[in-house]
Amino acid sequence: MNLKAKVYVENQKKKIQEALNARLARLKEKGLKEDLIHKDATVRKLKAQVRKADYRLASIAAQEKLNQERAQAKLDKLAAKEAPQPEAEKEAPEKKEKKAKKEKQAKPEGKGEGKKEKKEKQEKPKKPPEKAEAASEN
Repeated sequence: MNLKAKVYVENQKKKIQEALNARLARLKEKGLKEDLIHKDATVRKLKAQVRKADYRLASIAAQEKLNQERAQAKLDKLAAKEAPQPEAEKEAPEKKEKKAKKEKQAKPEGKGEGKKEKKEKQEKPKKPPEKAEAASEN
C-alpha cells in the first residue's frame, strides 16, 4: 500500500463512519429492531467499507514499521563498521604455507603392463580356512 495514501484513507474512513452513524440513527428513529438494522444493505455496505479502510491502514502501518526496522538495521550496520576492532587486527590469522605437491609416479608405457599391475594390487593373500583352526584347537 502506498504510504502517502495514509491521510486519504483516514479521511475516507471518517466520512464512511459518519455516514454509518447517521444511517443507524435514522433507522432507529423509524423504530426498526436491531436484527433488521443489521440486515439493511446500506449498513452492511458501510461496515464493509470501514473494514476495508481498517485493513488498508493496518497494511500501511506494517509497511512503515518494516521501513523503520530496515533504517535502524542500516544504522547499526554502519555503526558496527565504523567502530574500531583492535582485537581483530592484532590477531590476524597467519598465512599457512602450502604443502608441496607430490610428484606423480610415472605410468607404465605398455598397454598390457598396466592391467597386470592392477590385478596384482587387487589380489589379497588368502587366509587359511577357519574350520581347520577350530578343529586343531579342540
